Amino acid sequence: MIYAIIVTVGLAAGFVTGFFIRRYIGNSRVANAETTATRLVSDAKRESENLKREAQLEAKDSIHTMRGDAEREIMSRRSELQKLERRLNKREENVEGEEADTRNRMKKIVSREEHLKSQESKLARAASEQKRLVEKVAMMSTQEAKEYLLETVRSDVRSESALFIKEEEGRVREEADKRARKIISLAIQRCASEHVAETTVSVVMLPNDEMKGRIIGREGRNIRTFENLTGINLIIDDTPEAVILSSFDPVRREIARISLEKLISDGRIQPARIEEMYEKAKAEVENEIREAGEEAVFEVGIHNLNKELVRALGRLKFRTSYGQNVLMHSLEVSRLAGIMASELGLEPRVSKRAGLLHDIGKAIDHEVEGSHALIGAELAKRLGESEIICQAIEAHHGEVDVKTIEDVLIQAGDAISAARPGARRETLDNYIKRLEKLEALADSFDGVDRSYAMQAGREIRVVVQADSVDDVMSASLARDIAREIEDQLDYPGQIKITVIRETRVVEYAK
Repeated sequence: MIYAIIVTVGLAAGFVTGFFIRRYIGNSRVANAETTATRLVSDAKRESENLKREAQLEAKDSIHTMRGDAEREIMSRRSELQKLERRLNKREENVEGEEADTRNRMKKIVSREEHLKSQESKLARAASEQKRLVEKVAMMSTQEAKEYLLETVRSDVRSESALFIKEEEGRVREEADKRARKIISLAIQRCASEHVAETTVSVVMLPNDEMKGRIIGREGRNIRTFENLTGINLIIDDTPEAVILSSFDPVRREIARISLEKLISDGRIQPARIEEMYEKAKAEVENEIREAGEEAVFEVGIHNLNKELVRALGRLKFRTSYGQNVLMHSLEVSRLAGIMASELGLEPRVSKRAGLLHDIGKAIDHEVEGSHALIGAELAKRLGESEIICQAIEAHHGEVDVKTIEDVLIQAGDAISAARPGARRETLDNYIKRLEKLEALADSFDGVDRSYAMQAGREIRVVVQADSVDDVMSASLARDIAREIEDQLDYPGQIKITVIRETRVVEYAK
């Protein structure tokens, strides 16, 4: 109990003592805080005063600096304005001087105009007097003199213009000839073909003469079957170890040749076997025709050609003209026309296409009546070729008028291909007869002294009598000879007629 009381009294005494101690300490801290706050406030006031004074000093310095800069800028602008004012004053003085000069010049111009007017009046009076004197001396009026002068000038102009036109025509013709020769020579140089084209063979060689009897067969049944199937004539004559196939259709002749060669190789010649070999040969030839046409089209570089036209081109492989293979001739004309078109700056594809198809009518001319040029143009038109291609095909032999440059190129290419050396073969007898006919035709004209066929009959030079034929008649004679040759002779390509007239004057100095 006592112990509890003591503890309670001790706790109370400790609590009271702690309370007073904390209060003392709190009062002491408050006093210190108030002192510190008072000191901080006084320090802040001093610092703010210092900052205020520094800001005022800086503002004064800035204002002073700005004022100095403004004064300097004002002085500079004032100096510039003074300079401009001096320049304006100087220019004004110059303008005033120029105005004075202008006034002086105007006065001079006015005086000169007055002087010129007086001179003009004097000249007019002098011209009138001169005109009167000229009319009196010439004894004609002014109008008559004008008409006389105009007529003289017109006559001089006519003669000079005629002479100029003649000279220009000669120059242009000479330049055109040079250009044409250059283009043609380039085309010929770039188009190298075989000198002699391949021809279709119509003679079949036999292993022995006994084979002729087997071909004829018992009572001629084999040869009759063969001729009825193939549509050709099989000629068996005294030629040793050979038979001849005759037909106007080259494709039929080729089928018959292959059939006969197969029969000879097989050895079994009888009607049934002939029919079998004929069908095989026909299939081979048809395939060869198709391949030949496609190869020609590919070689020239033509696209979108109708299949029937391709087949017709292939048929030309078995067609010849004067010994020249028509398909090779068509390829050559296509190349030549394309080269010449390129040299002239034209699109070569049109000319190459027309050149390849120009003789397409020869593939069917034995089936249709008419010229191969007209037949070919009709066939090409029916199978969708353009008008320009059909026109070139139709005009390449001059049967219709030339309308486009492509027509001329195809004509030139056709003539070059047909007329080049070795392109077409001709027997010696026919060749000599043709030259003799050519010379005889030229000699038949009046005034012709003698004539000479040259360049394998592609040119004839006619020497005329100078006292019977003048220069004008020479040109007419050349045209007449050309017409007679066209009407009476058959010839490949073209023939050049050169009329030569020579006048010789001989004198002796003694």
